[in-house]
Amino acid sequence: MTKSWTSAHIPDQTTRTFVVTGATSGLGLATTQALARKGGHVILAVRDEPKARQAVAKIVAEQPGARLEVRRLDLADLDSVRAFADGLRSDHARLDVLINNAGVMAPPRTLSAQGHELQFAVNHLGHFALTGLLLDLLADGDDPRVVTVSSTNHRQGRLFFDDLSGERTYAPMRFYNQSKFANAVFGWELHRRLTAAGSPVASMLAHPGYAATNLQTSAPVGMVKMLYGRILTPLAQPPDRGALPQLYAATAPDASGGQFFGPDGMGELRGAPTRVRLAPAAADAETGRRLWELSEQLTAVRYALPVTG
Repeated sequence: MTKSWTSAHIPDQTTRTFVVTGATSGLGLATTQALARKGGHVILAVRDEPKARQAVAKIVAEQPGARLEVRRLDLADLDSVRAFADGLRSDHARLDVLINNAGVMAPPRTLSAQGHELQFAVNHLGHFALTGLLLDLLADGDDPRVVTVSSTNHRQGRLFFDDLSGERTYAPMRFYNQSKFANAVFGWELHRRLTAAGSPVASMLAHPGYAATNLQTSAPVGMVKMLYGRILTPLAQPPDRGALPQLYAATAPDASGGQFFGPDGMGELRGAPTRVRLAPAAADAETGRRLWELSEQLTAVRYALPVTG
């Protein structure tokens, strides 16, 4: 890994198709821009289509010939996830990379369309369902990869199996940490199951460190918004730097399944992408099995992978 790796090191991507969730702003937009510059066909999976089309127009103005496609996806609604997957399957024979980037952070307690706590629904369940529904398209891809974006906060998280919806114990950051821990557990458990099945698809994890995006300001309220949206902002790196770990995971020839990438600076807050540590609790086999089975039950999406011990 090059110590000073930047998006300029991304190899040519003209033969590859990407899905990036949450591609209208922040890390998702920076990821889309970088992949488009290298010739990738990028499908912007977004809730706000007009905003996405504005982003596409800006990218195309800067990069004539950029291959971009806008499709609606609301990760908080599993019906929308299925509709997105169905539409993609009808128009595309294969998919090379899925970047599970979209997220929501620390809102007041809110329930999704199916009655799940919003952060768990968007950050984990929606991406779990989306990945499962697109797995066969990925299996036909070129060096296919799933990149799930977690956070350093996964190391402070755990799963509240007895109160996943936060009906009794909701606290915004506590449940954000739960969702980011779920991302980490899912990414590792997916790697384990894909490997056991002999699948060509690689599952990797990434986190941006501390990046200045609207994640810290669009949903949080009170002290959380003040802390992350204003007080700590001078410590943050811009989105194009925060996106580097997920871009590395998605494109670097030497990145492989089961690896976790984040910034190489102090506290993993900023810097060039490097291999970082997954919390041991996120790799616990029993936790992985339990979350997987629960996620299949809550989403009604079952992966076509053999069950392994």
